[in-house]
Amino acid sequence: MLSFVNDYSETACPEILQRICGLGDSKTNGYGEDPYSESAKEKIRRAIDCPEADIYFLVGGTQTNATVLDAILGKAEGVIAADSGHISIHEAGAVELLGHKVLTLPGKDGKIDAESLETYCTEFLAEPTHDHMVWPGAVYLSQPTELGTLYTKSELQKIRELCLRFDLKLYLDGARLGYALASEGNDLFLPDVARLTDAFYIGGTKQGALMGEAVVFPSGAPKHFFSVMKQHGALLAKGFLLGLQFDTLFTDGLYVKLSKNAVACAKRLRDIFTGKGYRLSPATVSNQSFIVLTDAEAEELSQKAAFSYWGPYDGEGSVYRFVCGVTTKPEDVEKLGGLL
Repeated sequence: MLSFVNDYSETACPEILQRICGLGDSKTNGYGEDPYSESAKEKIRRAIDCPEADIYFLVGGTQTNATVLDAILGKAEGVIAADSGHISIHEAGAVELLGHKVLTLPGKDGKIDAESLETYCTEFLAEPTHDHMVWPGAVYLSQPTELGTLYTKSELQKIRELCLRFDLKLYLDGARLGYALASEGNDLFLPDVARLTDAFYIGGTKQGALMGEAVVFPSGAPKHFFSVMKQHGALLAKGFLLGLQFDTLFTDGLYVKLSKNAVACAKRLRDIFTGKGYRLSPATVSNQSFIVLTDAEAEELSQKAAFSYWGPYDGEGSVYRFVCGVTTKPEDVEKLGGLL
């Protein structure tokens, strides 16, 4: 069966599998204190044009979001996110389990706009009883968003300026960051992200690695972050496995090269659907595509292809998500088109 369910069902890209197999029974230090991790950190620092950045390797996205936000937020602080944001819906309350409320704002196609953020912060401070409320301490964004849309450099710059004005940390979830970098029309690249955020992560799990996310603190990590990772069960004893994978992904531009295939396949997939009269909701440019299907169309197609239900649509039918990954084959996209 054709599969477009997600971008993390594969094992890993061949380059990573070959390097892991090549380790044999070699031994190295644990907890990320190994030459592979150090090499990966240096390559990432060069890629983001930030030689002083602190970098740590964690295992998965939910764990990373919860750990980083717990480290950068004060005890009485919450994090602002779009109502469709990943931490708002699809992380089972992991951030809130650690004592930090997710403060949601209505998003437009998955994005927070600067105007709504400014209004929220201004009204919060103007509220006479705000000392009895959860203080906004950070803003959470993802690139791409949960709906596959992208922030522009200008949009991120405006949000950054507001964060500085209202003393908020800016954190960017980059689980699919490589797909954003490879997307048509993108103008927000790694050095921009490093310059405009307090913390972000470069996703590996959904971008060709077995697992792993590279957390970047461009201006230095919070105090005792290594120990905070340990407290949250986010410190992998065999940390060299994470370092080795990111060392591979950041060699000869492999990270973006792998992403380009997925983005190209997703664009072709959308062209096929729209060419046959199907609607997109919303329109995207990254590796995720959101297609409106009737129940009958979805049921028929699901017999030969795997994809996921996303939500209701204003009108007849529902929205279904089709995801292309680093190993998606162009011929599989064409086969999908033949089933429509």
